Amino acid sequence: MAAPRLFNAPYRLCLSTPLRRQTKCTAQRIAPIGARRRREYSRTPTPPKPIPDIAFAFDIDGVLLRSHDPIPRAHEALALLQQQRIPFILLTNGGGKTEAARVEELQERLKVPLDVSMFVQSHTPFADLEQYKDKTILVLGGEEDKCRSVAENYGFKSVVVPGDIFVAHPEIWPFSSQFLPFYKQFARPLPKPIHPTDPSQSLKIDAIFVYNDPRDWGLDATLVLDLLLSREGIMGTFSSKNGNTSLPNCGYQQDGQPKLYFSNPDLWWAAKYHLPRLGQGGFRESLEGLWAATVQEADRTNHGKIPLEKQVIGKPHNFTYAFAEGRLVKHREAMLRGESFPPVVKPGEVPPAPAPLKRVFMVGDNPESDIRGGNDYKSPLGTEWHSILVETGVHKKGSEPRWKPKQIVGDVYDAVQWALKSSGWKV
Repeated sequence: MAAPRLFNAPYRLCLSTPLRRQTKCTAQRIAPIGARRRREYSRTPTPPKPIPDIAFAFDIDGVLLRSHDPIPRAHEALALLQQQRIPFILLTNGGGKTEAARVEELQERLKVPLDVSMFVQSHTPFADLEQYKDKTILVLGGEEDKCRSVAENYGFKSVVVPGDIFVAHPEIWPFSSQFLPFYKQFARPLPKPIHPTDPSQSLKIDAIFVYNDPRDWGLDATLVLDLLLSREGIMGTFSSKNGNTSLPNCGYQQDGQPKLYFSNPDLWWAAKYHLPRLGQGGFRESLEGLWAATVQEADRTNHGKIPLEKQVIGKPHNFTYAFAEGRLVKHREAMLRGESFPPVVKPGEVPPAPAPLKRVFMVGDNPESDIRGGNDYKSPLGTEWHSILVETGVHKKGSEPRWKPKQIVGDVYDAVQWALKSSGWKV
Protein backbone atom coordinates (compact mmCIF):
# COMPACT_ATOMS: atom_id res chain seq x y z
CA MET A 1 0.00 0.00 0.00
CA ALA A 2 1.42 3.40 -1.01
CA ALA A 3 2.27 5.85 1.74
CA PRO A 4 -0.48 8.43 2.30
CA ARG A 5 0.06 11.79 0.61
CA LEU A 6 0.39 14.42 3.32
CA PHE A 7 0.12 17.45 1.05
CA ASN A 8 -1.28 18.11 -2.37
CA ALA A 9 0.76 19.44 -5.29
CA PRO A 10 0.45 23.21 -4.62
CA TYR A 11 1.86 22.77 -1.13
CA ARG A 12 4.89 20.88 -2.47
CA LEU A 13 5.54 23.65 -4.99
CA CYS A 14 5.41 26.26 -2.25
CA LEU A 15 7.77 24.31 -0.05
CA SER A 16 10.31 24.07 -2.86
CA THR A 17 10.46 27.86 -3.05
CA PRO A 18 12.89 29.68 -0.70
CA LEU A 19 10.99 31.36 2.11
CA ARG A 20 12.67 34.75 1.56
CA ARG A 21 11.27 34.87 -1.98
CA GLN A 22 7.69 33.95 -1.10
CA THR A 23 4.99 36.21 -2.29
CA LYS A 24 1.90 36.98 -0.30
CA CYS A 25 0.03 34.45 -2.40
CA THR A 26 2.49 31.63 -1.92
CA ALA A 27 2.83 32.30 1.78
CA GLN A 28 -0.89 31.76 2.20
CA ARG A 29 -0.47 28.27 0.76
CA ILE A 30 2.04 27.10 3.34
CA ALA A 31 0.26 25.27 6.12
CA PRO A 32 1.34 26.03 9.68
CA ILE A 33 3.30 23.25 11.37
CA GLY A 34 0.40 22.41 13.72
CA ALA A 35 -2.01 22.17 10.81
CA ARG A 36 0.41 19.95 8.90
CA ARG A 37 0.66 17.62 11.87
CA ARG A 38 -3.10 17.48 12.29
CA ARG A 39 -3.48 16.75 8.60
CA GLU A 40 -0.85 14.02 8.80
CA TYR A 41 -2.59 12.39 11.73
CA SER A 42 -5.97 12.56 10.01
CA ARG A 43 -4.60 10.81 6.93
CA THR A 44 -2.88 8.01 8.78
CA PRO A 45 -4.98 4.87 8.10
CA THR A 46 -6.62 3.42 11.19
CA PRO A 47 -5.71 -0.20 11.87
CA PRO A 48 -8.40 -2.64 10.75
CA LYS A 49 -10.68 -4.10 13.38
CA PRO A 50 -9.98 -7.67 14.41
CA ILE A 51 -12.00 -10.42 12.80
CA PRO A 52 -15.04 -10.84 15.03
CA ASP A 53 -15.48 -14.21 16.71
CA ILE A 54 -19.11 -13.44 17.55
CA ALA A 55 -22.27 -13.51 15.45
CA PHE A 56 -26.01 -13.05 15.82
CA ALA A 57 -29.20 -14.92 14.94
CA PHE A 58 -32.38 -12.82 14.98
CA ASP A 59 -35.97 -13.90 15.07
CA ILE A 60 -38.14 -11.64 12.90
CA ASP A 61 -41.74 -11.39 14.16
CA GLY A 62 -41.73 -9.61 17.50
CA VAL A 63 -38.03 -8.73 17.23
CA LEU A 64 -37.53 -6.86 13.94
CA LEU A 65 -41.12 -6.57 12.73
CA ARG A 66 -44.60 -6.63 14.19
CA SER A 67 -46.83 -7.86 11.39
CA HIS A 68 -45.46 -5.77 8.48
CA ASP A 69 -44.29 -2.80 10.54
CA PRO A 70 -40.65 -2.39 11.62
CA ILE A 71 -40.11 -2.35 15.37
CA PRO A 72 -38.40 0.89 16.46
CA ARG A 73 -34.58 0.74 16.33
CA ALA A 74 -34.55 -2.56 14.41
CA HIS A 75 -32.89 -0.81 11.47
CA GLU A 76 -30.28 0.76 13.75
CA ALA A 77 -29.44 -2.62 15.31
CA LEU A 78 -28.79 -4.36 11.99
CA ALA A 79 -27.05 -1.35 10.47
CA LEU A 80 -24.66 -1.22 13.43
CA LEU A 81 -23.66 -4.85 12.96
CA GLN A 82 -23.13 -4.36 9.25
CA GLN A 83 -21.03 -1.26 9.91
CA GLN A 84 -18.93 -3.32 12.35
CA ARG A 85 -18.77 -6.23 9.87
CA ILE A 86 -20.23 -8.65 12.41
CA PRO A 87 -22.12 -11.49 10.67
CA PHE A 88 -25.73 -12.30 11.44
CA ILE A 89 -28.57 -14.38 10.07
CA LEU A 90 -32.33 -14.07 10.32
CA LEU A 91 -33.81 -17.25 11.80
CA THR A 92 -37.59 -17.33 11.79
CA ASN A 93 -40.37 -19.84 12.31
CA GLY A 94 -42.34 -17.87 9.76
CA GLY A 95 -42.57 -18.75 6.09
CA GLY A 96 -45.02 -19.08 3.26
CA LYS A 97 -42.96 -17.35 0.55
CA THR A 98 -39.72 -18.04 -1.25
CA GLU A 99 -36.59 -16.95 0.55
CA ALA A 100 -35.84 -14.45 -2.23
CA ALA A 101 -39.29 -12.85 -1.98
CA ARG A 102 -39.13 -12.59 1.80
CA VAL A 103 -35.63 -11.11 1.78
CA GLU A 104 -36.75 -8.48 -0.74
CA GLU A 105 -39.63 -7.52 1.56
CA LEU A 106 -37.37 -7.37 4.62
CA GLN A 107 -34.85 -5.17 2.83
CA GLU A 108 -37.60 -2.73 1.93
CA ARG A 109 -39.04 -2.60 5.45
CA LEU A 110 -35.83 -2.65 7.47
CA LYS A 111 -33.80 -0.49 5.04
CA VAL A 112 -30.68 -2.66 5.25
CA PRO A 113 -29.05 -4.81 2.55
CA LEU A 114 -29.78 -8.52 3.02
CA ASP A 115 -29.14 -11.72 1.10
CA VAL A 116 -30.78 -15.15 0.97
CA SER A 117 -27.53 -16.65 2.29
CA MET A 118 -28.26 -15.04 5.66
CA PHE A 119 -31.93 -16.04 5.87
CA VAL A 120 -33.49 -19.24 7.24
CA GLN A 121 -37.23 -19.61 7.51
CA SER A 122 -39.22 -22.50 8.94
CA HIS A 123 -39.46 -24.61 5.79
CA THR A 124 -35.99 -23.86 4.35
CA PRO A 125 -34.61 -27.26 5.52
CA PHE A 126 -37.32 -29.05 3.51
CA ALA A 127 -35.26 -28.23 0.43
CA ASP A 128 -32.81 -30.96 1.49
CA LEU A 129 -35.39 -33.80 1.37
CA GLU A 130 -34.31 -35.16 -1.98
CA GLN A 131 -36.23 -38.43 -1.57
CA TYR A 132 -39.52 -36.63 -2.29
CA LYS A 133 -38.45 -34.43 -5.21
CA ASP A 134 -39.91 -36.85 -7.79
CA LYS A 135 -42.92 -37.89 -5.67
CA THR A 136 -46.34 -36.29 -5.25
CA ILE A 137 -46.57 -34.26 -2.05
CA LEU A 138 -49.36 -32.35 -0.32
CA VAL A 139 -48.34 -28.88 0.91
CA LEU A 140 -50.45 -27.06 3.49
CA GLY A 141 -50.53 -23.47 4.68
CA GLY A 142 -49.81 -19.99 3.42
CA GLU A 143 -51.69 -17.55 1.25
CA GLU A 144 -53.43 -19.05 -1.79
CA ASP A 145 -50.91 -21.49 -3.32
CA LYS A 146 -47.73 -19.52 -2.61
CA CYS A 147 -46.31 -22.45 -0.65
CA ARG A 148 -46.63 -24.56 -3.79
CA SER A 149 -44.31 -22.10 -5.50
CA VAL A 150 -41.88 -22.37 -2.58
CA ALA A 151 -41.83 -26.17 -2.82
CA GLU A 152 -41.37 -26.05 -6.59
CA ASN A 153 -38.54 -23.60 -6.09
CA TYR A 154 -36.91 -26.22 -3.85
CA GLY A 155 -37.12 -28.74 -6.69
CA PHE A 156 -40.30 -30.70 -5.89
CA LYS A 157 -41.88 -31.64 -9.20
CA SER A 158 -45.43 -32.70 -8.23
CA VAL A 159 -46.99 -30.45 -5.59
CA VAL A 160 -50.67 -30.58 -4.63
CA VAL A 161 -52.36 -28.06 -2.32
CA PRO A 162 -55.71 -28.56 -0.54
CA GLY A 163 -57.45 -26.17 -2.93
CA ASP A 164 -56.65 -28.47 -5.87
CA ILE A 165 -58.39 -31.39 -4.15
CA PHE A 166 -61.34 -29.30 -2.97
CA VAL A 167 -62.05 -27.81 -6.41
CA ALA A 168 -61.91 -31.28 -8.02
CA HIS A 169 -63.99 -32.88 -5.24
CA PRO A 170 -65.93 -30.21 -3.28
CA GLU A 171 -67.92 -32.94 -1.54
CA ILE A 172 -64.78 -33.91 0.40
CA TRP A 173 -65.42 -31.04 2.85
CA PRO A 174 -68.87 -29.48 2.38
CA PHE A 175 -68.37 -26.82 5.07
CA SER A 176 -66.01 -24.82 2.84
CA SER A 177 -68.42 -24.58 -0.09
CA GLN A 178 -68.63 -20.79 0.27
CA PHE A 179 -64.87 -20.63 -0.38
CA LEU A 180 -65.07 -22.54 -3.67
CA PRO A 181 -64.82 -19.40 -5.88
CA PHE A 182 -61.71 -18.38 -3.96
CA TYR A 183 -60.01 -21.76 -4.43
CA LYS A 184 -60.86 -21.81 -8.14
CA GLN A 185 -58.65 -18.76 -8.67
CA PHE A 186 -55.45 -20.76 -8.17
CA ALA A 187 -56.35 -24.47 -8.15
CA ARG A 188 -54.62 -26.77 -10.63
CA PRO A 189 -55.86 -30.07 -12.06
CA LEU A 190 -54.91 -33.05 -9.92
CA PRO A 191 -52.24 -35.47 -11.21
CA LYS A 192 -54.94 -38.11 -10.78
CA PRO A 193 -58.57 -37.86 -9.61
CA ILE A 194 -59.94 -39.65 -6.55
CA HIS A 195 -61.51 -42.99 -7.58
CA PRO A 196 -63.39 -44.54 -4.64
CA THR A 197 -64.02 -47.77 -6.58
CA ASP A 198 -60.64 -48.08 -8.33
CA PRO A 199 -57.77 -47.20 -5.98
CA SER A 200 -55.19 -48.09 -8.64
CA GLN A 201 -56.32 -45.03 -10.60
CA SER A 202 -56.62 -42.74 -7.60
CA LEU A 203 -54.46 -39.88 -6.40
CA LYS A 204 -51.56 -41.02 -4.21
CA ILE A 205 -49.77 -38.67 -1.80
CA ASP A 206 -46.26 -39.66 -0.68
CA ALA A 207 -45.63 -36.99 1.97
CA ILE A 208 -47.51 -34.21 3.76
CA PHE A 209 -45.75 -30.93 4.51
CA VAL A 210 -47.12 -28.07 6.61
CA TYR A 211 -45.09 -25.17 5.24
CA ASN A 212 -46.95 -22.35 6.95
CA ASP A 213 -50.00 -21.62 9.10
CA PRO A 214 -53.07 -23.26 7.49
CA ARG A 215 -55.88 -20.85 6.59
CA ASP A 216 -58.74 -23.37 6.31
CA TRP A 217 -58.23 -25.63 9.32
CA GLY A 218 -61.31 -27.77 8.70
CA LEU A 219 -60.43 -28.68 5.12
CA ASP A 220 -56.74 -29.18 5.84
CA ALA A 221 -57.29 -31.32 8.95
CA THR A 222 -59.80 -33.49 7.09
CA LEU A 223 -57.39 -34.18 4.23
CA VAL A 224 -54.53 -34.99 6.62
CA LEU A 225 -56.68 -37.42 8.63
CA ASP A 226 -57.92 -39.07 5.43
CA LEU A 227 -54.34 -39.66 4.33
CA LEU A 228 -53.12 -40.89 7.74
CA LEU A 229 -55.94 -43.45 7.79
CA SER A 230 -55.53 -44.43 4.12
CA ARG A 231 -53.83 -47.36 2.50
CA GLU A 232 -50.42 -46.27 1.19
CA GLY A 233 -51.50 -42.64 0.88
CA ILE A 234 -54.13 -43.38 -1.77
CA MET A 235 -56.95 -40.87 -1.44
CA GLY A 236 -60.37 -42.39 -0.84
CA THR A 237 -59.07 -45.58 0.82
CA PHE A 238 -59.08 -46.81 4.42
CA SER A 239 -56.36 -49.13 5.70
CA SER A 240 -57.48 -52.53 6.98
CA LYS A 241 -54.62 -52.37 9.50
CA ASN A 242 -56.15 -49.49 11.44
CA GLY A 243 -57.06 -50.70 14.93
CA ASN A 244 -55.23 -54.04 14.66
CA THR A 245 -53.90 -54.49 18.20
CA SER A 246 -51.42 -57.14 17.08
CA LEU A 247 -49.47 -54.50 15.17
CA PRO A 248 -47.30 -51.67 16.47
CA ASN A 249 -49.29 -48.51 17.17
CA CYS A 250 -52.42 -50.69 16.87
CA GLY A 251 -51.92 -50.71 13.12
CA TYR A 252 -52.24 -46.95 12.72
CA GLN A 253 -49.73 -45.40 10.32
CA GLN A 254 -48.37 -48.89 9.62
CA ASP A 255 -49.62 -49.27 6.04
CA GLY A 256 -47.40 -47.03 3.94
CA GLN A 257 -49.20 -43.81 4.83
CA PRO A 258 -47.39 -40.59 3.92
CA LYS A 259 -44.95 -39.08 6.38
CA LEU A 260 -46.18 -35.93 8.10
CA TYR A 261 -43.85 -32.93 8.49
CA PHE A 262 -44.45 -29.71 10.41
CA SER A 263 -42.15 -26.72 9.98
CA ASN A 264 -43.12 -24.59 12.97
CA PRO A 265 -44.07 -25.67 16.51
CA ASP A 266 -45.05 -22.18 17.74
CA LEU A 267 -48.42 -22.17 19.49
CA TRP A 268 -48.41 -18.35 19.58
CA TRP A 269 -46.86 -15.59 17.52
CA ALA A 270 -46.77 -11.79 17.70
CA ALA A 271 -49.16 -10.40 15.08
CA LYS A 272 -50.44 -6.85 14.68
CA TYR A 273 -53.16 -7.48 17.27
CA HIS A 274 -52.09 -6.55 20.80
CA LEU A 275 -52.42 -10.16 22.03
CA PRO A 276 -50.51 -13.14 20.53
CA ARG A 277 -52.33 -15.17 17.87
CA LEU A 278 -52.43 -18.94 17.29
CA GLY A 279 -49.76 -20.20 14.92
CA GLN A 280 -48.95 -23.45 13.16
CA GLY A 281 -48.46 -25.08 16.55
CA GLY A 282 -52.13 -24.41 17.25
CA PHE A 283 -53.12 -26.30 14.11
CA ARG A 284 -50.87 -29.20 15.10
CA GLU A 285 -52.37 -29.34 18.60
CA SER A 286 -55.88 -29.41 17.13
CA LEU A 287 -54.85 -32.19 14.75
CA GLU A 288 -53.36 -34.13 17.67
CA GLY A 289 -56.71 -33.80 19.46
CA LEU A 290 -58.62 -35.06 16.41
CA TRP A 291 -56.18 -37.95 16.12
CA ALA A 292 -56.65 -38.88 19.78
CA ALA A 293 -60.42 -38.86 19.33
CA THR A 294 -60.14 -40.99 16.17
CA VAL A 295 -58.01 -43.73 17.75
CA GLN A 296 -59.53 -43.63 21.25
CA GLU A 297 -61.29 -47.01 20.91
CA ALA A 298 -57.98 -48.69 20.06
CA ASP A 299 -56.40 -46.71 22.90
CA ARG A 300 -58.79 -48.26 25.40
CA THR A 301 -58.26 -51.74 23.99
CA ASN A 302 -54.50 -51.39 24.02
CA HIS A 303 -54.40 -49.69 27.44
CA GLY A 304 -52.04 -47.05 26.14
CA LYS A 305 -51.86 -43.91 24.07
CA ILE A 306 -51.43 -44.21 20.31
CA PRO A 307 -49.26 -41.25 19.27
CA LEU A 308 -49.49 -39.34 16.03
CA GLU A 309 -46.27 -40.09 14.19
CA LYS A 310 -44.84 -36.90 12.70
CA GLN A 311 -41.64 -34.89 12.42
CA VAL A 312 -41.56 -31.32 13.68
CA ILE A 313 -38.77 -28.91 12.80
CA GLY A 314 -38.35 -25.21 13.47
CA LYS A 315 -37.23 -23.51 16.65
CA PRO A 316 -36.62 -24.80 19.35
CA HIS A 317 -35.65 -28.11 17.72
CA ASN A 318 -31.93 -28.89 17.44
CA PHE A 319 -32.31 -29.84 13.78
CA THR A 320 -33.21 -26.26 12.87
CA TYR A 321 -30.47 -24.73 15.01
CA ALA A 322 -27.87 -27.03 13.46
CA PHE A 323 -29.10 -26.09 9.98
CA ALA A 324 -29.00 -22.39 10.90
CA GLU A 325 -25.50 -22.66 12.35
CA GLY A 326 -24.28 -24.23 9.13
CA ARG A 327 -25.81 -21.37 7.16
CA LEU A 328 -24.25 -18.82 9.53
CA VAL A 329 -20.78 -20.38 9.27
CA LYS A 330 -20.96 -20.30 5.46
CA HIS A 331 -22.11 -16.68 5.50
CA ARG A 332 -19.24 -15.75 7.83
CA GLU A 333 -16.72 -17.54 5.62
CA ALA A 334 -18.04 -15.66 2.59
CA MET A 335 -17.55 -12.37 4.43
CA LEU A 336 -13.99 -13.31 5.38
CA ARG A 337 -13.14 -14.23 1.79
CA GLY A 338 -14.03 -10.72 0.74
CA GLU A 339 -12.27 -7.49 1.58
CA SER A 340 -14.08 -6.94 4.85
CA PHE A 341 -11.15 -8.01 7.04
CA PRO A 342 -7.75 -7.41 5.37
CA PRO A 343 -5.16 -9.52 7.22
CA VAL A 344 -2.52 -7.61 9.18
CA VAL A 345 0.70 -9.42 8.20
CA LYS A 346 4.26 -8.52 7.34
CA PRO A 347 5.50 -8.88 3.75
CA GLY A 348 6.14 -12.51 2.92
CA GLU A 349 4.09 -13.88 5.82
CA VAL A 350 1.09 -16.16 5.33
CA PRO A 351 -2.14 -14.69 6.72
CA PRO A 352 -3.34 -16.65 9.75
CA ALA A 353 -6.51 -18.69 9.53
CA PRO A 354 -9.49 -16.83 11.01
CA ALA A 355 -10.42 -17.78 14.54
CA PRO A 356 -13.42 -20.09 14.82
CA LEU A 357 -16.77 -18.67 15.72
CA LYS A 358 -16.79 -18.41 19.51
CA ARG A 359 -20.28 -17.21 20.35
CA VAL A 360 -23.67 -16.71 18.71
CA PHE A 361 -26.32 -14.51 20.30
CA MET A 362 -29.86 -15.75 19.64
CA VAL A 363 -32.20 -12.75 19.93
CA GLY A 364 -35.88 -13.60 20.19
CA ASP A 365 -39.23 -12.67 21.71
CA ASN A 366 -40.63 -16.16 22.35
CA PRO A 367 -39.25 -18.05 25.37
CA GLU A 368 -40.71 -21.36 24.15
CA SER A 369 -38.90 -21.31 20.81
CA ASP A 370 -36.13 -18.71 20.61
CA ILE A 371 -34.84 -18.90 24.18
CA ARG A 372 -35.41 -22.59 24.78
CA GLY A 373 -33.76 -23.48 21.47
CA GLY A 374 -30.80 -21.19 22.02
CA ASN A 375 -30.26 -22.57 25.52
CA ASP A 376 -30.58 -26.23 24.56
CA TYR A 377 -28.51 -26.25 21.38
CA LYS A 378 -25.07 -27.79 21.77
CA SER A 379 -22.94 -26.89 18.77
CA PRO A 380 -20.76 -29.67 17.31
CA LEU A 381 -18.30 -26.88 16.44
CA GLY A 382 -17.89 -25.84 20.06
CA THR A 383 -19.62 -22.51 19.47
CA GLU A 384 -21.51 -21.12 22.46
CA TRP A 385 -25.10 -20.04 21.91
CA HIS A 386 -26.38 -17.33 24.27
CA SER A 387 -30.03 -16.28 24.28
CA ILE A 388 -31.36 -12.73 24.68
CA LEU A 389 -35.08 -12.10 25.25
CA VAL A 390 -36.71 -8.89 24.02
CA GLU A 391 -39.96 -7.38 25.27
CA THR A 392 -41.40 -6.28 21.93
CA GLY A 393 -43.25 -9.50 21.03
CA VAL A 394 -44.69 -12.57 22.74
CA HIS A 395 -42.88 -12.03 26.04
CA LYS A 396 -44.33 -9.21 28.09
CA LYS A 397 -42.37 -6.99 30.43
CA GLY A 398 -42.62 -8.06 34.06
CA SER A 399 -43.64 -11.66 33.36
CA GLU A 400 -41.39 -14.56 34.32
CA PRO A 401 -40.29 -16.62 31.28
CA ARG A 402 -40.28 -20.39 31.68
CA TRP A 403 -36.98 -20.59 29.82
CA LYS A 404 -34.36 -18.27 31.26
CA PRO A 405 -32.27 -16.22 28.81
CA LYS A 406 -28.81 -14.84 29.43
CA GLN A 407 -30.34 -11.38 29.42
CA ILE A 408 -33.73 -9.68 29.11
CA VAL A 409 -33.73 -6.32 27.32
CA GLY A 410 -36.23 -3.84 25.98
CA ASP A 411 -35.68 -4.21 22.24
CA VAL A 412 -33.35 -5.55 19.59
CA TYR A 413 -31.03 -2.53 19.69
CA ASP A 414 -30.57 -3.01 23.42
CA ALA A 415 -29.84 -6.69 22.72
CA VAL A 416 -27.07 -5.85 20.26
CA GLN A 417 -25.53 -3.28 22.57
CA TRP A 418 -25.55 -5.69 25.53
CA ALA A 419 -24.05 -8.51 23.46
CA LEU A 420 -21.25 -6.33 22.07
CA LYS A 421 -20.42 -4.97 25.51
CA SER A 422 -20.41 -8.42 27.13
CA SER A 423 -18.07 -9.64 24.38
CA GLY A 424 -15.64 -6.77 24.83
CA TRP A 425 -16.28 -5.47 21.32
CA LYS A 426 -15.63 -1.74 21.08
CA VAL A 427 -17.78 0.17 18.64
